Amino acid sequence: MLNDEICKLREELNESIISGKDYEITYKISVQLDQLIAEYYKTELDLRKTKRSKPRKKKEAGSIV
Repeated sequence: MLNDEICKLREELNESIISGKDYEITYKISVQLDQLIAEYYKTELDLRKTKRSKPRKKKEAGSIV
C-alpha cells in the first residue's frame, strides 16, 4: 500500500539525513517521497469524490405534530 511505501521511504530519508549521505542521494529520496505523498492525496481525493457522487436517498417528508 501507499502508506507502507511512504513510511519506508520516510525512514530511508531520515537515515540518509542522519548518516550524512551525499546530498544527491538524499535529494533523490526526498523527491520520491514527495511523489508518493502526492499520489496518496490524489487517491484520497478521488475516493472522496466517488463517495460524494453516489446518489443519496431522499428523506421522506414526515408530518410534524
